[in-house]
Order: sequence, then structure tokens, then C-alpha cells
Amino acid sequence: VQLQASGGGLVQAGESLRLSCVASGRTFSSYAMGWFRQAPGKEREFVVAISWSGSSTYYADSVKGRFAISRDNAKNTVYLQMNSLKPEDTAVYYCAAVGLSATPPFDPYGMDYWGKGTQVTVSS
Repeated sequence: VQLQASGGGLVQAGESLRLSCVASGRTFSSYAMGWFRQAPGKEREFVVAISWSGSSTYYADSVKGRFAISRDNAKNTVYLQMNSLKPEDTAVYYCAAVGLSATPPFDPYGMDYWGKGTQVTVSS
């Protein structure tokens, strides 16, 4: 699976962004999807996951109530709607795919495929 993330940018605190991740190569619906982020000098951390069907989601405590993940299997795309952004959300955001047997929260080392990241910068 090849993954391509997009939608990052520079916003002010309190604003919103929507990230997209388009998949190609294998059957997109065969994979659960996750978003991770990595801030400078920090380890890559789990943000949110969604099941293959989209019926189940799992959020890190730091983004609950502000972020929303969704997917459109017909378009091979997963989305991350980020609202009420904070400066501490600043990071490179990555989408990743993992086989259906994985259980969230996902371990970055357990993901099967990664996309290149997209930078999100939130100014105060």
C-alpha cells in the first residue's frame, strides 16, 4: 500500500485543518488506519485509529473532542479533521495502515505501511 498524506499547514490556535491520506496499491478496506504525529525532539506518537469499515474509532486523550477521523473506502481515503488546534499539536503528521488483527492504540512499530508526513504548525 502506498499512502500519501496532505492538508497540513500553518494556522493559529483555535483554527481547524483537515488532513487527507490517499491509499493505492492494495485493497484499502483490508486495513485499519491510523494517524500519528512527531514533534521535534520527540518520539512518534499515536493520535487516532479507525477500523477498516469506519465503524470503530479510537482517540488519544490529548485529541479527544477536538479531532475526528473518518474514511471513505470508495475513494481509498482517510481523513483527519482537526478542530480547536493548539500549539502543542504542532508536529509532522503521518498516516499509516495496519492489518485487521491489530488493536488500537496502535504501536508505531507495528504498522505495516507509512505515508510521508505533512507538517502542521499551530501558532499561539
